[in-house]
Amino acid sequence: MIDNLEEVLAALPLHISDSIRAELATGQRGALIEIVMDLGRKPEARFQSSEMYLAESDVTRDELEFVVERIGMFGEDNRAGIERTLHRISAIRNRTGTIVGLTVRVGRAIYGTISIIRDLVESGESVLLLGRPGVGKTTLLREVARVLADDLNKRVVIVDTSNEIAGDGDIPHPAIGRSRRMQVPTPTQQHAVMIEAVENHMPEVIVIDEIGTELEAMAARTIAERGVQLIGTAHGNTLENLMMNPVLSDLIGGIQSVTLSDEEARRRGTQKSILERKAPPTFNVMVEIISRDEVSVHRDVAATVDTVLRGSQARPERRKRNEAGGVDVSVPAPPPPMADRGRNPGRDLLLSSTDRDFTAVRSAAPVQAEAAPAPAAHKERGTEKKPIRIFPFGVSRNRLEQAINHVKISATIVRDLREADIVMTLKNYYRQKPQPIRDAENRGISVYVLRANTATQMEHVLTALAPNPLKQEPVPEADAGESNGSGNGALTNAMEEAEEAINQIIDGGPPISLNPQQSYIRKLQHQLADRYNLASRSRGREPNRYVEISRSGTV
Repeated sequence: MIDNLEEVLAALPLHISDSIRAELATGQRGALIEIVMDLGRKPEARFQSSEMYLAESDVTRDELEFVVERIGMFGEDNRAGIERTLHRISAIRNRTGTIVGLTVRVGRAIYGTISIIRDLVESGESVLLLGRPGVGKTTLLREVARVLADDLNKRVVIVDTSNEIAGDGDIPHPAIGRSRRMQVPTPTQQHAVMIEAVENHMPEVIVIDEIGTELEAMAARTIAERGVQLIGTAHGNTLENLMMNPVLSDLIGGIQSVTLSDEEARRRGTQKSILERKAPPTFNVMVEIISRDEVSVHRDVAATVDTVLRGSQARPERRKRNEAGGVDVSVPAPPPPMADRGRNPGRDLLLSSTDRDFTAVRSAAPVQAEAAPAPAAHKERGTEKKPIRIFPFGVSRNRLEQAINHVKISATIVRDLREADIVMTLKNYYRQKPQPIRDAENRGISVYVLRANTATQMEHVLTALAPNPLKQEPVPEADAGESNGSGNGALTNAMEEAEEAINQIIDGGPPISLNPQQSYIRKLQHQLADRYNLASRSRGREPNRYVEISRSGTV
């Protein structure tokens, strides 16, 4: 640790510096945070867990002038420093501009602080640090710059607004290693210096302290889009704070209000007006600094923001430095999985959270006469006393309700993952591994992956879950030998074709003519269209008679 405390004490009146030295002799050196001198009040020293007065007499104007003469020039942000140190002196002025108070903030270069997030920094992802004042954001930022420049040999440029990261004066403090420092003339020009750093100096990493304006947020996005790694801090304690900040929310992708169509709102099971993330986040990773030895990590900011907007709770990774100097990593413990939750490998339909040997997503199997058996955890459900609780993710709630009614299984749709027995999702969603899917797997909840967002696929899952699955009505033997196919395989293909046509029409497509089918299958296709309040009619002559599906009133 480098604190350069003697340089601070030399800039203070003698009786104040002597009081501080006496207190530091008791072992408080590393705990000193700042020294406060306000006109007409007693000088005060603030430590991490205590405060003390440094003199019995009040601070005078001469004592304030004594300090001002021994430090650097104040900028427009009323901050100054001491050359070749990391200390920050902030001024309080009256209405005429005269200094009536000083806050001397002790700056330290503490080595080893990066260990708690070193893997995140070395990954090349852009990292945003959040935390309350005094928690150590700038200290951590300084150490990150040094490690990236010295240990990883990257071209690092620090945009230093108030000379807090690299110290006052033209020569930066050695704590930043080989990093280069660009000073900002005035705080209002920080965004311009950020862009200048990218355009003129070819950095691989840019380090920024205190992103606080819309222009700076826009500059940060511009830098990230050019492929430069960003390490920065922003005002706010948590990700939720940033989401509520209209100026800085762009750092995490921005929040916008979206009005859905009636059908899309029914499909999602939400109101028509919802909040959504409008762009990829500028920072991929966010670190909430709780204390100098504990942080919360959001590894995927985009997924976390989406989760919060859907009304779920973010579950960040918690890291804490232990007494041995190592880092303990943990996530909130999920509830223990049900004791009788069994495995069902070897089936394409079911992807259970206990089936860790799966390495690729398997799509739902086509509808066959034989359904995959339900896992043991669900055998006792599906009755009126214990309905199966289904959490749909990316699956149409409206179609799922229709499928439940059609299969006649006792099941209910829940909106909270914690109440669910199973999760039903689509192949594309499962591949992206969003937070709700990860939460389900951590909780030991079975995940059913559908190939398509169709009622036929849903009915197949529900039939597999039913305690006494209903047998599908067989194709009449008289029609079994027709040229269009026979048995349940032809029925499956025909019904899936109808489902796909219905999806396209619901999304605004024109009328669609299906392939020719036998009379019994056409009857089922008509019934399916009717379930979605669509119009249908048979056209053509046997054996080429087919069903045409369209919106009501257009046939």
